[in-house]
Amino acid sequence: MRLARRAGAAAAGLLLALAARCFGAAAEAAVLAPLAGAAPRVEIEAPPELRALLSRHLDLARLALPSAPRPAEAGRPRWGSSDLAEPHVPEREETSLDDSEWHRLIAAAPAQARDLLRTEGYFEAEVGVRVEAGAPPTVRLSVRPGARVRVAQVAVALEGALGARLAADDPQAQQLAAAVRAAGPLSAGEPFRNSLWSETKQRWLSTLRSAAYASASLRSSAADIDVAAGSARLDGVIDSGPLFLAGPLHIEGLQRHDAATVRHLAGFGPGRPLTEVLLLDFQERLQKSGLFEAVSVGFDPLSELAAAAPVAVRLRELPLQQATVGLGTSTDTGPRASIAHTHRRPFGWAVTADNALEWGRDAQRWNGNLLTHPGAGFARWLVGAQIERERSPTDVVMSQRLRLGRTQDTTALERLAFVEWLRSRQAVTGGPVIDAQAASGNLHLVLRRLDSVLLPTRGYSLSLQLGAGQARSTAGQSGPFVRVQSRFTVYQPLGAQWYAHARIEAGQLVKRDALVVPDALGFRAGGDESVRGYAYRSLAPRIGGNIASGVSLLAASAELARPISATLPSVWGAVFVDAGRAVDRWQDFKPAVGYGFGVRWRSPIGPVRADLAWADELRKARLHLTVGVTF
Repeated sequence: MRLARRAGAAAAGLLLALAARCFGAAAEAAVLAPLAGAAPRVEIEAPPELRALLSRHLDLARLALPSAPRPAEAGRPRWGSSDLAEPHVPEREETSLDDSEWHRLIAAAPAQARDLLRTEGYFEAEVGVRVEAGAPPTVRLSVRPGARVRVAQVAVALEGALGARLAADDPQAQQLAAAVRAAGPLSAGEPFRNSLWSETKQRWLSTLRSAAYASASLRSSAADIDVAAGSARLDGVIDSGPLFLAGPLHIEGLQRHDAATVRHLAGFGPGRPLTEVLLLDFQERLQKSGLFEAVSVGFDPLSELAAAAPVAVRLRELPLQQATVGLGTSTDTGPRASIAHTHRRPFGWAVTADNALEWGRDAQRWNGNLLTHPGAGFARWLVGAQIERERSPTDVVMSQRLRLGRTQDTTALERLAFVEWLRSRQAVTGGPVIDAQAASGNLHLVLRRLDSVLLPTRGYSLSLQLGAGQARSTAGQSGPFVRVQSRFTVYQPLGAQWYAHARIEAGQLVKRDALVVPDALGFRAGGDESVRGYAYRSLAPRIGGNIASGVSLLAASAELARPISATLPSVWGAVFVDAGRAVDRWQDFKPAVGYGFGVRWRSPIGPVRADLAWADELRKARLHLTVGVTF
């Protein structure tokens, strides 16, 4: 039996020597030692990126024992940023091979390694292999990758309907063709990688398909590698197929709501090119309408239907009525409970009725709204009412609002125009009770360019409020006023881990000094969403020791945050600085500054925050906590 094993090993050695001679490089000849059926350990001597590639895909490396830690790595923790230089290698497969099978894998390793290295652009790699005796024996694979091939040129020819438009010098077709040619990660000067070449071809097709050429296909492609010059020329020919135009809407799933509402939310009619953006915007408007639980919009890319492709809209309606209960707390207004009810078709009308009641320690409010279902131009009529009571250390303000307006929401812009009657009754501690009323016309605009409305990390939003009207009160004259308020917020990733968030807010109330307007039209700063470190609505003018709303506001905030741990990516730590104040005269403006650090949990229902802020003006710290749960 032992003799047979030795004979088998000798035969395998002879085969390996012959194979090495056939490979044409003496460096590839393995110095063999009897393996006695034991799985060897594989050591790969190569740059880290290529070592990881070979460890993942080389048959010998997958079947052998894991390599021992390198001296510089011994005892080093295997988590965190240290793993970035060398990607995780999958677990080896359990094997029970004899010597002849191991020797076959060893003999095949150099050729297989060169094939793998070619996919990364190394076409002249030198690979050597040798076996070192030990328990277990070690197979050492040495790699000298040589020069890497780089892309010299990327060319793509466009045929089909797009090709015909290009021949006719259509400007839109030329713009699309430029976008196709610029798509993909490979461009002139980049190192050639086979995976990136495949991705580039996919990007060409996805760019065309998203631009209404839904049946675009790759007719041919070639990668011409000039090893001597170290360059690659990449060529592709794409048949764009026909341009798909919108036909009729086929709506499924409606039970209570009107098909006209869905058609109004489409925002397009027959003949429009069915681009990806067009369909995604339609789908987003359906989701934001508050009428549907599940939405799907698409079409079949059949060339014979391209001139008028039917658009399939599949819907599942939300329940006719829905109620939610919430509990939360905030250092601004203390603990709170809330209940909200929505009826999506009261009395059979195409109207949504919302009622919300919130009861907290320092703030209580009720909101009621009737909002028509979307009509032409995405417009909706609104009738709303609000009753609110807010308590601060120096006053209690009771206010009532009535609104009648028209809202129009698009993907890029939310617009609300309304007339409003507002009344407030301010009871100052140890002072007078001021009753004021105002009637005004208003325009509110919100522009968002965010990667996520709920948990943004990139983009910006801009809010602008404009109002003008007539006011009167028991404490002053009657007269006109103009109110302007704006808020700009920007989010920006900084590298792979850090995220910046900045905000600036400004407001101005233009009126005669003797005119007293409802307190809700004025401005105050301080609190969780304003200047942290200071009490809610406390940064405002003082009259006789009591706080009153100011006519001017300026506040800003800057924050830097990052995940605390790779194992808890949704928990972030942050440092911040805030500054601002509301005043009656700009010459009195001196911003109050607060700064500190905090923790955020980016939960599925929104951020939960805890901040410890130092109020530079008060010389003391304040904890700000914002948390809420909806049932």
